[in-house]
Amino acid sequence: MRYEDFRREYLADGLTRDMLDDCPIRQFECWLQQAVKSELEDPTAMVLATVDAEGRPWQRIVLMKGVSTEGFVFYTNFGSNKAREIAGESRVSLLFPWNELNRQVIVGGSARQMGRAESARYFLTRPRESQLAAWASQQSRPVSKRAILEAQVQSMREKFGRGEIPVPDFWGGYRVRPERVEFWQGGAHRLHDRFRYTRQRDDSWQIEQLQP
Repeated sequence: MRYEDFRREYLADGLTRDMLDDCPIRQFECWLQQAVKSELEDPTAMVLATVDAEGRPWQRIVLMKGVSTEGFVFYTNFGSNKAREIAGESRVSLLFPWNELNRQVIVGGSARQMGRAESARYFLTRPRESQLAAWASQQSRPVSKRAILEAQVQSMREKFGRGEIPVPDFWGGYRVRPERVEFWQGGAHRLHDRFRYTRQRDDSWQIEQLQP
């Protein structure tokens, strides 16, 4: 199999400066709405890249659970690899790979823990089994077999019974405050359209077009 032969032309409409909103968050929300209307699977899925204490990068897919002018939100266990790496280096990168639309959005910024009250509001909307899993899983820690994890979930199920499940003190949200946001639109003959927003000192945004 010749992997170098896997290629296709990107024939979607191009992207020009006058098509962009002056605010990258509003532009992102526009593209996200289009991704949802196109019925993409997991349109809010994003690749989160972090760096560990030895400078080694790592990536994983998480679900974005909110976006505003303040930034992009996701939730995790504070003992997870991603949380421990963010504690040492808050600068992260996000990637939204909307391949079916010939688009991607890349975000660079800093991640900060959200307040407990805000995290609690989201936790209480999660399905009960997801709440139990948050209590049961020592995220990113080794486990010898799945049966142990299932037993931990059952133990939490018995502990809380039918009552309300409280928010774990080791679980919560992070908000990524963007400093750079790049919008990529695939173009014919590999002449892709790329525009990068860079945050200025006064919180305005500079927009520049990049060569593909």
